Amino acid sequence: MSKQSIQPNQYDTAVSTGTTTSQTEPFLKEGTIGDTVLMLDSVTKAFGQEKAVSDFSLTVRDGEILTLLGPSGCGKTTLLRMIAGLEQPSSGEIRIADELVADSTQFLPAEKRDIGLVFQDFALFPHLTVAENVAFGLKDWEKERAEARVDDLLELVGLSAHRDKRPDALSGGQQQRVALARSLAPEPAVLLLDEPFSNLDVRLRVEMREEVRRILKATGVTAISVTHDQEEALSISDRVAIMNNGRLEQVGQPETVFENPESRFVASFLGRASFVPATVNGDIVETDLGTLSVEQLNGPVDAYDGATLDILLRPDDLEAIPSNEATADGIITHRQYNGPNFVYRVELNNGATVRCLHNHVETFEHNQPVAVSITADHPLAWYPALEEN
Repeated sequence: MSKQSIQPNQYDTAVSTGTTTSQTEPFLKEGTIGDTVLMLDSVTKAFGQEKAVSDFSLTVRDGEILTLLGPSGCGKTTLLRMIAGLEQPSSGEIRIADELVADSTQFLPAEKRDIGLVFQDFALFPHLTVAENVAFGLKDWEKERAEARVDDLLELVGLSAHRDKRPDALSGGQQQRVALARSLAPEPAVLLLDEPFSNLDVRLRVEMREEVRRILKATGVTAISVTHDQEEALSISDRVAIMNNGRLEQVGQPETVFENPESRFVASFLGRASFVPATVNGDIVETDLGTLSVEQLNGPVDAYDGATLDILLRPDDLEAIPSNEATADGIITHRQYNGPNFVYRVELNNGATVRCLHNHVETFEHNQPVAVSITADHPLAWYPALEEN
């Protein structure tokens, strides 16, 4: 699984040469991913009677960046620790490069697994220089080869001019790049990143997400990241695996899990979600906010003819329109200013709450009556209505 040279991936090369049709195309191009590098088969981890991870199965391929995403306490860090060799599964199997590294009876310790690990606090050695930190895992390499590897990585992460500095002379972003280069130096089969941006300020997080993705794709390493930050997961990943209560809820490309969430949990966890009741009547779907065609939903609803569904609507799917009390669908109860836009919360006459996204020049006042229109130009996710107790 070792990478003999540092090369840009096919997508990055295509962008730099202008050969892609659009820079919004999926990052994964044919040929940029390979065989399965990591396999988790029915992995479970119990602490006493409590299961932190339950029956978790997933494969990760060569060159892929996958993020484990979920709320605090969902089991994602425990799962990462089992992959790293810091915890042993109670049942199930973990294989790296087709080698069994852990099950309920066998356990290969972390130092014998072909993995790299980037910690939240970077864990750099303060008494070593940048170059010495990067070279730390190369003690068994020939001197010339190790020096060449360090030189290549320092150039890749943009720190060649800082090679002789100590970590305390670097910014937070520079320290993170050193930690990344150090973990990449031994050419691991899998790189694990534990909340890699949590110690950075908001502005630097955005910058470093782009930088880390560039570096990972340039080296071709297979990477698994853990985070509870939705924006981070959606922006850095080839695929996102969403966890809840120790289980895998959904895995897929970022745009797929966001636009077509398979469960209410995924829909609610990713971004602002409103669930609007709707009744199927033949080819139309009737809601309190207007009528839709069944073709506007993201799946067949034939079996639900005459039944009530809940349609997922996000702020950019809805528009608030000034109205009088007689024709209004609800009133403005809150607004959040985000710079380029406002997000308005509307309490509907039926008691439900929705949110509407508007340009910053479109302003509404608190308690102002508004009509609400569904403006979505994409298929809408839907779910069977919840049964009332």
